[in-house]
Amino acid sequence: MSAVQAGGLTFDVDLLGPEDGTPVVLLHGWPQDRRSWRAVADRLAAEGLRVIVPDQRGYSPGARPEGVEHYRTSTLAQDVVDIAAALGHDRFHLVGHDWGAAVSWVVATAHADHVLSLTAVSVPHLSAYNEALSVDPDQQQRAAYIGLLRQEGRAERVLLEDDAARLRAMYGGDIDPADEQAYAERFQEPGVLTASVNWYRAMGPELASTPDVTVPTTFVWGESDLALGRYGAERTGDHVTADYRFVKVDGGHWLPDTHPELLAAEILARVRGDGFPG
Repeated sequence: MSAVQAGGLTFDVDLLGPEDGTPVVLLHGWPQDRRSWRAVADRLAAEGLRVIVPDQRGYSPGARPEGVEHYRTSTLAQDVVDIAAALGHDRFHLVGHDWGAAVSWVVATAHADHVLSLTAVSVPHLSAYNEALSVDPDQQQRAAYIGLLRQEGRAERVLLEDDAARLRAMYGGDIDPADEQAYAERFQEPGVLTASVNWYRAMGPELASTPDVTVPTTFVWGESDLALGRYGAERTGDHVTADYRFVKVDGGHWLPDTHPELLAAEILARVRGDGFPG
C-alpha cells in the first residue's frame, strides 16, 4: 500500500504491475473498499497493466474531512484525476463498481480528456438510472434503501447495531467471509460509516442530467442484481456516443468478488481495444 498525496489529502492506494504499464484506475463501491478489486487487480497486473486501486474519500483515514459538503460527486470525481496525476498519469483507463461506477460516469463526462476508456460495473449511466427512478416501479422499489442512508444518525444506528448485522446482510453471502468481517470491522471504526454514506447525502440533482459519454465504454450488469434493475441497464447505451459494449452477467451485485475472471477479461479487452470475449 502506498500513501498518495492529492488535493491536500492522503489516499491509501494499492499499486500493482509494472511502473511503465498502461495505467488503469479501479474504483470500489459501498460498503466495500479497495480490497474488493484484489482478484481483478492481480489478473490485470499479470497482463502488464499498471493498476491503481485507491481507498476513496472517506475510506482513506487521511482523506476523511468532516461535513457532507466534502463528499459531492463532483469532488469525488476530481479526486480520481488528482490521484492519477500525482502518480504521473494524465490519461488512464477507468473502471468502477457500484458507487465507483457512479463516480466513473462523472469522471468520464466532466474529465473526458483524461479518460482513455471506461468500464462501469453494476450502476448504469446516471441519466439512465434517473429515468428508471422516475418511471420504473421496479427500480423505485430497489432503491428504497437510499432513503435510509440519507438519514443522518439513523442510518449509522440501524446498520451497525447487533455487530453490524444489517450491514453484513447486504453482502448476501456473495463475498468471502473474511472480507465481510473486515468490512464490518472497518465500518464500525469511528467516523468511517458516516463518511462513506455522506456520498449518498451529498448527491445533487445535477446527476440526473449527466451528459452522454464520449469515450469507449463497456457496461457490465448482473441480471440478478438486487439494487439495479433492467430498465436503467438496458438504456445506458442511449447515453454513450462512442464504441459501446453491454455485458449481461448471470450473477448479482458483487461482480468483482464473484466474477473476477470475467471482469478482468472485459477490462483487458476494452483497454486493448480488440478481441472482446465471447
